[in-house]
Amino acid sequence: MKPEKLKIAMLGHKRIPSNEGGVEVVVEALSAGLVALGHSVTCYNRAGHHVSGAEHELTAGSVYRGVRLVTVPTLERKGFAAVISSFFAAVRSAFGKYDVVHIHAEGPAFFCWLPKLFGKRVIVTVHGLDWQREKWNGGFASKFIHLGEQCAVWFADEIIVLSENVRQYFLDTYGRTTRFIPNGVSVPALESPRLIAEKWGLSKDSYILYLGRIVPEKGETYLIEAFKQVKTDKKLVIAGGSSDTEYYLRQLRELAAEDERILFTGFVQGQLKDELYSNAYLYTLPSDLEGMPLSLLEAMSYGSCCLVSDIPECAEVVENKAVCFRKSDVEDLRQKLQMLCDQPETVAAYKADAAGFILNKYGWDDVVDKTLALYRGEAK
Repeated sequence: MKPEKLKIAMLGHKRIPSNEGGVEVVVEALSAGLVALGHSVTCYNRAGHHVSGAEHELTAGSVYRGVRLVTVPTLERKGFAAVISSFFAAVRSAFGKYDVVHIHAEGPAFFCWLPKLFGKRVIVTVHGLDWQREKWNGGFASKFIHLGEQCAVWFADEIIVLSENVRQYFLDTYGRTTRFIPNGVSVPALESPRLIAEKWGLSKDSYILYLGRIVPEKGETYLIEAFKQVKTDKKLVIAGGSSDTEYYLRQLRELAAEDERILFTGFVQGQLKDELYSNAYLYTLPSDLEGMPLSLLEAMSYGSCCLVSDIPECAEVVENKAVCFRKSDVEDLRQKLQMLCDQPETVAAYKADAAGFILNKYGWDDVVDKTLALYRGEAK
């Protein structure tokens, strides 16, 4: 039987606090929630700088929100940074005095046998089928991530997935039962458009927002191509930093160059991020591939009307509380964008239901409780 108060190690993320991606947001929220219940959590942060630039780094000491932070070395090279840091974190967690080692993402899960070998209970969260991501392009990283997925199947005590689609994938591919525990979302602080007005001239309901990583599988190309054909005086704001995909960001800027309505903000966090979510006319997520889109949960929690691709990972989240378009279909996306620009009453109706629906469906307290049950081996 596990002790009443657990000692837990987290690894596989880049850094907390950082908001560099959905994984980092989840690790921070989950770790802080566990600490609030009296458990001890150590997060193994990757050495190096924020993927969108050192100027976006947040200052934290050796403890943040009650979570112990330990930095492990890595090699600052695309495709190898996560491998090296995960190895060192797995070694330290294996020799550390932990009851549970929680590994996030498929690549780092390659090392889950290490803490398992030393008697730790090992939990792996699959945040998405990362080997499918275009930036890895079938090379070493893609093969390594796929092998990490297999190691999770072989060695992990429990595997957490974030969508029914991925749960079915593991069942069909490996015959492995997994646990569906979706991400959570917190009640946000709604902000008036002060900083975004000063910085970019944006006002309430004057823009359509995309906020997330700038990577090919997120579908920003479709969004720009569709928006350029939409008749509206609203702007399209693309907020986010690249993630080893600077070439793709350059392509998007070239694609958008002829349309003065399209604005790239770069990576945003804090007050700027809150204001962008709070004042958008419409939030859109045109992804081809997702694990569970945390940015979509966040947008709905701010009361946004959302327009998303019809991939299962998005459709499962929004149900009938948002508008969907056919994945990868620029013309269908254009039509839905035009319809929503022309029908503010429809947008207002979706906004009225969004926050209450998503906050009731996805709460962090529930995520923490279900994860804790897995740690203790009590989940049914």
